[in-house]
Amino acid sequence: LLLSPARAVRQARRPNVVLILTDDQDVCLGGMTPLKKTNTLIAQMGITFVNAYVPSALCCPSRASILTGKYPHNHHVVNNTLEGNCSSKLWQKIQEPYTFPALLKAMCGYQTFFAGKYLNEYGAEDAGGVGHVPPGWSFWYALEKNSKYYNYTLSVNGKARRHGENYSVDYLTDVLANMSLDFLEYKSNFEPFFMMIATPAPHSPWTPAPQYAKSFQNVSAPRNSNFNIHGKNKHWLIRQAKTPMSNSSIQFLDDAYRKRWQTLLSVDDLIEKLVKKLEVNGELDNTYIFYTSDNGFHTGQFSLPIDKRQLYEFDIKVPLLVRGPGIKPNQTNKMLVANIDLGPTILDIAGYDLNKTQMDGMSLLPLLRGDKNVTWRSDFLVEYQGEGYNGSDPTCPGLGPGVTHCFPDCVCEDSYNNTYACVRTLSASWDLQYCEFDDREVFVEVYNLTADPHQINNIAKTIDQEILEKMNYRLMMLQSCSGATCRTPGVFDPGYRFDPRLMFSNHGLRARRFSAQFL
Repeated sequence: LLLSPARAVRQARRPNVVLILTDDQDVCLGGMTPLKKTNTLIAQMGITFVNAYVPSALCCPSRASILTGKYPHNHHVVNNTLEGNCSSKLWQKIQEPYTFPALLKAMCGYQTFFAGKYLNEYGAEDAGGVGHVPPGWSFWYALEKNSKYYNYTLSVNGKARRHGENYSVDYLTDVLANMSLDFLEYKSNFEPFFMMIATPAPHSPWTPAPQYAKSFQNVSAPRNSNFNIHGKNKHWLIRQAKTPMSNSSIQFLDDAYRKRWQTLLSVDDLIEKLVKKLEVNGELDNTYIFYTSDNGFHTGQFSLPIDKRQLYEFDIKVPLLVRGPGIKPNQTNKMLVANIDLGPTILDIAGYDLNKTQMDGMSLLPLLRGDKNVTWRSDFLVEYQGEGYNGSDPTCPGLGPGVTHCFPDCVCEDSYNNTYACVRTLSASWDLQYCEFDDREVFVEVYNLTADPHQINNIAKTIDQEILEKMNYRLMMLQSCSGATCRTPGVFDPGYRFDPRLMFSNHGLRARRFSAQFL
């Protein structure tokens, strides 16, 4: 059998990679349910990671972790503001040249394509505007600022293109699908490619395509056991939520939940078009497709109406589906994986030596291939630096300064001292989360998720003191880790070493400041 030259080149070269990143899509509260085609075309043809997490449950820090393979304390993007290093000049200078797409293009010979939401402050005038094209991208179609569906501006390879509100030419999810298909049609056939498609869905303002605006009419947010209950024994920010929620708040969150699902139907269409095009091109068998989200979401849990950025499973856990060469169909994997692993994995697929990077994550390739006896992590770090406004919220004058996102019903989703760090552990013997807040209380939350999967009961005051001390020490280690030191054995691993002499006396050990390490 004689192969055409193009097909021979295609068979011999490195695999292609496609990364689809949704915005605010949960997995704990049914966020994958509307995506029937995606389930058929990716999950059933590959592997579903059922314990996939983000180290920070907020768009910009999480996206920075994907791009750099680093924890927030190492990439220094702490929130969605320029001051918090989101797409700032400092980020552009220090982190962007070393993202995994930059390495793919410069060192691995990949042609690279980006379409969609990049970082929340991308396009800000103080940081170069839409004329700034980050290193590493051959084709760049990036949304200015945060997710929208209509009336937005794209940076098309550094030139502004304005879009209006005509569904057939402007609906962003569909525009991203069409740009992706065009790239697959006109790209070079002599180099492998990497595509990153970052959809606005299901982020607010939750604008569905017109044909889906009446879908899921009977759907409402799940009434699970932590829905609309008081977050007793939790950080003050959770305790301030009004319980029970007002009827208007419940109606608001149900409506948001339904609209989120409606917007995801267009993502499902995008996936179908993309897979079909790869198949027609004869490239599907040599292409890895990753599907994930930048963070989870909540709708009424602990009486918090809607948002993300909290430390609980519904906000830090995300979908992660992968299909590709050498991945057996219809698998689930229970290993603890994080979005800091995506960069190392994709570089590993491209044949790049991971020892040359400063990444904190691990390559998932041995798990994707089904290698036996893989030594894997049993814990990872979650960290977040709270945001608050100096002034009072004019709609909620009784609240005072220091809080933010107080909507609806003046229930605040964030504050300056909603600054925390957690060790999330998943080992043969323990399914545990240990968290400390950087506030005056040095508040601690601990959950045994085997007994309490919805994290209702904070067991910080009743858990064995030795476990608390080990967790506290492990948290300190992870908060100062970099590269390989982020991958050392966890508290319940056979290779773990704990020296109590390294601990400070009494509980002064807990009083370290997070913010100095963050910034």
